[in-house]
Amino acid sequence: MPDSLIPYDEIVQEALRAVVGRVLREIERGGLPGEHHFYITFKTTASGVDIPDHLRERFPDEMTIVIQNKFWDLTVGDDSFSIGLSFNQIPANLHVPYAAITAFVDPSVDFGLQFQVEGDPGEPAPHEDAENDHPEPASDGVDGEDGSNVVTVDFGQKK
Repeated sequence: MPDSLIPYDEIVQEALRAVVGRVLREIERGGLPGEHHFYITFKTTASGVDIPDHLRERFPDEMTIVIQNKFWDLTVGDDSFSIGLSFNQIPANLHVPYAAITAFVDPSVDFGLQFQVEGDPGEPAPHEDAENDHPEPASDGVDGEDGSNVVTVDFGQKK
């Protein structure tokens, strides 16, 4: 198959990241409806990510935050979002560009998106959840193998 001169993978990734922004903008306006809550995984070293040093030390590559019960100052922009969260009862403000996000999951409706971050060689390194003060989630089975709504876009690595 010939290499495409049209960057389809980048176009699709950008469009799907816009879904994350639109969802967060809805939450910014009206709060979380019903049982909806989100797991957002992002690269802590990506350009534009601003998190406290103690979190960057604990999560030098990637971290997952939960937007559910305790969050404040959600501000959604065209290219990024900022949010206040509590980690082990210590408040922190985070700024995350959409381009740094590797996964967005809403387990309440079995929906998820997975992304490649530029410069990311593939599968993310194993990491522990950020444990921002949230109840332990039930196993949600969001892995795409059970008919779930997980969308993974992978056009392969460029050569």
